[in-house]
Amino acid sequence: MKLISNSFSHNQSIPHKYGCDGKDINPHLQISEVPEGAENLVLIMDDPDAPMPKSFVHWTLWNIDPATAEISEDSVPEGAIQGINDFGSAEYGGPCPPSGEHRYFFRLYALDKKLDLEEGASREELEQAMEGAIIEQTELIGLYSRD
Repeated sequence: MKLISNSFSHNQSIPHKYGCDGKDINPHLQISEVPEGAENLVLIMDDPDAPMPKSFVHWTLWNIDPATAEISEDSVPEGAIQGINDFGSAEYGGPCPPSGEHRYFFRLYALDKKLDLEEGASREELEQAMEGAIIEQTELIGLYSRD
């Protein structure tokens, strides 16, 4: 399974347009080579460099149709459900590091089942629901600095 973006390259800078000091919209994401048997895709975007005891969650999406080839800029795939981020809302929250450059992980998971989770579920609830259902996973990393 592959996850790439027309907005930035792996381990390269995410344009400011997608951060809190820009338009704060999600970047384009392209999905390919989804494994057979996948019933659901899950996307988790987080910042492990945040000065917190745990990684800062920026975006969670689940029940993405496995036939989805891309997530367009500033959009959510039809039928996908968004969870609560660490900004406190069920939507995309762009990169917003307090200082320095941070890494932002876009992790994509293929699951063998759909998830019965309500909109606004936490990352912890999402990960618990995913247990034992992950067929394959991949990631795309972007860098962001407000300096």
